[in-house]
Parts: sequence; structure tokens; C-alpha cells
Amino acid sequence: MSRASRGEEGGAQPSWVAIYEGLHNAIIRHRLDPGAKLVEDEIAEVYGLSRTVVRAALQALARDGVVVIQRHRGASVARPSPDEAREIFEARILVEPRIAEMAARRMTPADGARLRACLDAEHLAISQDNPREAVFQSAEFHRVIAGLAGHAVLAGILNDLLSRSSLVVALYWRRPETICATHAHHGIVEALEAGDGARAGASMALHLADLLAGLDLSERPVQRSSLAEAIGGGLAD
Repeated sequence: MSRASRGEEGGAQPSWVAIYEGLHNAIIRHRLDPGAKLVEDEIAEVYGLSRTVVRAALQALARDGVVVIQRHRGASVARPSPDEAREIFEARILVEPRIAEMAARRMTPADGARLRACLDAEHLAISQDNPREAVFQSAEFHRVIAGLAGHAVLAGILNDLLSRSSLVVALYWRRPETICATHAHHGIVEALEAGDGARAGASMALHLADLLAGLDLSERPVQRSSLAEAIGGGLAD
């Protein structure tokens, strides 16, 4: 669940939330590349809303760290530097093992089934040779664990880190088998289902360290993305 949705539970959502959700979805599913320009007029035309509303959505995405807004240059998808990329994963290594430990203490059979459904979705994407969807489902697996831990603040922190991790993967991913290491996910699920917090935390730490080791943290040229196609794909989901 996005920060925008979390903030509006129990009341009517402001008009910019649809734009926020559409762009956020396009970014984390790698339909929009890091560094891609986000032109207000183009976004306003796609959604049939004013530039003022578009600007509010872009500002919310900037607060999440997935969009950058520069004076006189407008908005673009964030493009983490190698140092930022490393720090994002180092932050996950600090946070997620603790989250896994907490989730292990609260696990129910239904929770285990939910996590295994995430693994099935990841397997399906891999079998269909759809690496973008596989990466998205991998991140969703981590989001679900955060939700099971029962700690809203840590879950919020991790949700933002996962969104920013999607940009890191788009830029620096060099080993598909590392990002889609479903064997590591299976080991984490087994530890969680056993209620073994120490093993779940240790397995998560090793998994994240392997993810970091699988990134090639060298500079990449800016890629071009079609904004209309990226948003249109999200609207069709």
C-alpha cells in the first residue's frame, strides 16, 4: 500500500492520488526508467486533470524519494548514485532482519499461505521470462513480511526503501538469479512458519547481503521512457 493510500484511509482520497498511484506503479514496475522526465502537461493530458493536481502528486512522490523536482528543470524519476544505491541496501540490511524476527513471532498458517502465494507469483513471472514482474513480486514478498511484523513505523520505512530499491535494481542489476533468488525466499518462509525469529532474521540478512553483492554499482547512461505508455500500462492493470 502506498503512502498516499495509507494517509487517506477512512476518508475520500484527494484527486492527486490516482496520479500518484499510477506513476508510482510505473516506476516500481520499471515502466519508467530512472532519470526519465515527468512532464506536467503530458501527465495532465493522460489523466484529464489540471497541472496543479499533477504537481501535488509529483511532490508526494518526491517526498517518497522516487521522484526528483529541480527548479527550472521540472520533475524526473529519481536516479540513485552508486553511493545512494549502496546505502539503500545497507539500510535494508539494518531494518529487515529485525522485521523478520518480529514477523516470526506473529505468524499464522494463513500468513504462511499468503507468503507462499507471493512465491508462486514470483515463480510464474520467472517461468514466463518476465523479469520486471519477477522483481516486483520479489519486492512484494518483502512488503508482506513487513506487514506481518505488526510494526507500522518499520513497515513504512521499509516500503519507502523498497520503492527506492526498484530504482537501484533498474540501474545496477547484473545478476537476474540474484534478484530472483527464490530459494532464499523459501528459506525465509520456512523459518517464519517455524516461528524461528533468529533464523528468519539471519536468513534475511544473508539474502540482502547477496542482493547487494549482485549489483554492479557503476554509472549508467540515462534511458528514455515513454510516459504515455508507462502510465497507460498501469491504468490497464
